[in-house]
Amino acid sequence: MTKSRLSGLNKAILGLSFVLIIVSAIVLIWSIACTTDTSTQEEISFLPPIDPQKVQNQDDMTWADYRPIPGRDWNDPSLKPEKGFRLAVVAVDFPNQPFVITRPKGSDPFGNPQVDPIPREQVPQFYADFFTKPLPVNHNLNIHGYWMEQSRGKFGLTQVDAFGPYHMPKPHWWYGLNEYGQNKFTPDGSEASGRLERDCDELWMADTGRDLRQEYDAVLRIYAGYDETGVWMEFGEMKFASKDDIPPEWGNPNPEMPRWVPTRYVEWTSWLAGSQQWGLSSMRQGENSGTIAHELGHFAFRLPDLNNNPYVQPYRRAAVGPWDLMDRGCFNGPGGPHRRWVVPPIAGAAGPPGLMIRNRMACDFIREGELLTLSREGLAKSGLVIADITARSFDPLPRTYTGINVRLDGSEPGDRTPADDPATNPLSPGIPNYNFYSLEVIQRVGFDSFCPDNGVLIAKNKDNLRGRNGGPNQFNSYIWAIDAHPEDINMVDYISPNGEKVMCTIADYRQLNDALFHAGLNSGSQYEYLDEPNRLHFYVVDVHKNQEGILSYTLAIRSLDGSGPQKRGLELKAAAVEVKSTKENLTPVTFSLENTGQSADTDPALHPSDASQHLNSDLYRLEVSIEGKGWKAELPNGLAAVEFGKAAEITVYIRPEKSSSKEATLTLKATSESDPTKHSTAQVKLSL
Repeated sequence: MTKSRLSGLNKAILGLSFVLIIVSAIVLIWSIACTTDTSTQEEISFLPPIDPQKVQNQDDMTWADYRPIPGRDWNDPSLKPEKGFRLAVVAVDFPNQPFVITRPKGSDPFGNPQVDPIPREQVPQFYADFFTKPLPVNHNLNIHGYWMEQSRGKFGLTQVDAFGPYHMPKPHWWYGLNEYGQNKFTPDGSEASGRLERDCDELWMADTGRDLRQEYDAVLRIYAGYDETGVWMEFGEMKFASKDDIPPEWGNPNPEMPRWVPTRYVEWTSWLAGSQQWGLSSMRQGENSGTIAHELGHFAFRLPDLNNNPYVQPYRRAAVGPWDLMDRGCFNGPGGPHRRWVVPPIAGAAGPPGLMIRNRMACDFIREGELLTLSREGLAKSGLVIADITARSFDPLPRTYTGINVRLDGSEPGDRTPADDPATNPLSPGIPNYNFYSLEVIQRVGFDSFCPDNGVLIAKNKDNLRGRNGGPNQFNSYIWAIDAHPEDINMVDYISPNGEKVMCTIADYRQLNDALFHAGLNSGSQYEYLDEPNRLHFYVVDVHKNQEGILSYTLAIRSLDGSGPQKRGLELKAAAVEVKSTKENLTPVTFSLENTGQSADTDPALHPSDASQHLNSDLYRLEVSIEGKGWKAELPNGLAAVEFGKAAEITVYIRPEKSSSKEATLTLKATSESDPTKHSTAQVKLSL
């Protein structure tokens, strides 16, 4: 080999070595950076949160998630409701579609029934009992128990009678293909126009010899087959890659006709799914329907729907999502919304949530004195209000409330939220015409067991239960939940037939799974909400759980336009601390925070409720810092409420590292939220 060739080869090797050195250095730097980032993240929140947000996906829920209310059985037959309700249950099947529940277990195309078959003649009584009595098959959850729990015994079912079964004169599709452009997709070329209620009631009256409809408060017509609302998606786009992939057994019995039909929200579903009936706010329900409690809300209390259209663009955010029966919360239950095809309905929609404050008010379920009602204008004159709220599944604990309302009173407009364009902002509440805020507490117990989280629910409400929110794809939203996490929740809706992840749209009700507010720092959620246009500041001050496991929160509300006549002041005190080694390497350092302000007389008429006893405190924002190499300090809570003339202990936790300096200085600062010019600082000298 020539000298020139060797020289060139050496240069190439040298260049390659240089490149490898540079690459190795980059990898090393990146590795160090990643390690540093990880340790920094760990050090930022070494203290466990006092109220961690734990959001559970509805898909992952099982019956093991249900927790009965301690010491209270609203299904107890000895409990008589103050107001009774009479329900007739009439069951019908079709010439081409028998009751699903009469078939062998798992034998129909949808994979139902989930239980051993019931003889046809027993079907009416089976469903009458299933929906109204505590039974092993319904895991003791039923609509009578639901309404007794929500009303605290004010309302329940006192008479339930079963009728039938009756054979309908036409096939199921004659009644099911009359919605959303489906009418001409019949097997025989006719245009479907059947109305189940008419034919069902004729059979019922002929059998009984008289018209019984006026003898009941509502008639529940159970028909053989399915509610289309529970099968159009699961046995449409979730099962088949396209409408051309639908096999004959899922298509129209007439091979000359398409195997698909249009449906409510999207272009197509399988003919077999789409030929079923949609409830349409009536009391006609298929065997998979778990939304009977929701429908009873319409019939017994005239509560309107809250639900949006989550599939049509431009997307519009849900109103309250999983937190109320009249929104998609009626889909709550084991397995979530995509398990609503199950017969009998023992999965998704089997465990609807409670009613939010606005709907409990409409139903007259909140007893006098249980709700603290405040005035926005009054807050500016009275000063900060601090009160405790008990979880809505329970009666309020002593010296607490079931919720707080804040009226948006004063000069018009009441709701001063700037109007925006729902066509470009999917999170827009629409027309800013809300009348009051509500604050309540959710605890996953009773019918709230299948809610996705515990915490504080803040919402804006309208006095009028009806009124659309304007803009494209508008809907009725008389309650609007404030989302502590308005960003996309980034949740998988389902896996498509080709294996791709289909994400929840921004309009999906599960976007509000993480909407609740939580107390303390590092909870994963927020502990305050500022509505500057409406001049209000809301705080989640603290969380409590008593011996029975009942959850309550300390909440505070103040006006941005005034702090009241009280004199504000504070003083922080601390003593020197010797840091001793502990198993967790944490040392608590306790400060004394004294409220040196003075209370003042206020007019009890400033608020609709007498809030005098809730004006005797101030709220302080806490900040901690530490000087010293290798020392870390953290607060469990960034807020503290202290009564006038009293003191509270504030604990800061410190953690020195092995390589830390021998001494450090810990500083705690407290500032009055009512008057930020009032603040106090205390320092502690630390030594190892």
